[in-house]
Amino acid sequence: TVLRRFVTYSKVIDTVRKKTFSAMLYPAILTVLAVVLVGIIVVKVVPAFSGFYESFDQELPLITRIIVAVSDVVRANLIVLTAALIGGGVFFATWVKRPGQRARFDRVLLKLPVVGAIAHKFATSQIARTLAALVGGGIPLVNALDTAATSTGNRHLGDELRVVAERVREGRGFAQTLLERHVMPDVAIKMIEVGESTGALQEMLTSLADFYDEDVETEVSRFVTLVEPVMLVFMGVVIAGVVLALYMPLFQLSTVVGR
Repeated sequence: TVLRRFVTYSKVIDTVRKKTFSAMLYPAILTVLAVVLVGIIVVKVVPAFSGFYESFDQELPLITRIIVAVSDVVRANLIVLTAALIGGGVFFATWVKRPGQRARFDRVLLKLPVVGAIAHKFATSQIARTLAALVGGGIPLVNALDTAATSTGNRHLGDELRVVAERVREGRGFAQTLLERHVMPDVAIKMIEVGESTGALQEMLTSLADFYDEDVETEVSRFVTLVEPVMLVFMGVVIAGVVLALYMPLFQLSTVVGR
């Protein structure tokens, strides 16, 4: 029975994770394409127009001068900028792997707008489902909390859950300690409090996990629905601004020639 519950738990967690990843994939691709396209324009297209405009003894518009200056800086320091980006990525990956740093990063992640709320709800679902599987298998609550603290993806909440386990071991109430440590949202803690007082903690934890799984899926879908048009508009504005800045001197030159 316990193994069946574990298999069900693994399938549900994996399904939620895959749905979240699939939903966030398209905005990530749009972001990468926008960066690559703007980079190509700055490195390849702008210098060609800049060389063409140098043959005319005319002052370029301010926005054109700014874009040309940015292009010159990027091209002159392309190797340095690339090395800085790679070095920053390596430094961040190394920093996160150091003891205690991942928990700090996860704590900052929870404070981010929109993304932090989704991450908190997903971690809550993961913790609740893990506890439900362990408590339903006859594991004492304190031991189940220690295991859930290790298995959760958010290290900060895992550390807080270890504190909760220690307080429960000392005789404190489970729901009250969760509220003090801010491990879960208030609604989740109220549901756990009801399950703890009625002796139906496992059933309440399972219902809680199902509720937040659906909530996470809804929040992610809503977030992606809002992000996609925003990204498209942002890409259009940036590219249109760059193109307009490059062609604006041509319009001025054509006006001068027409006169």
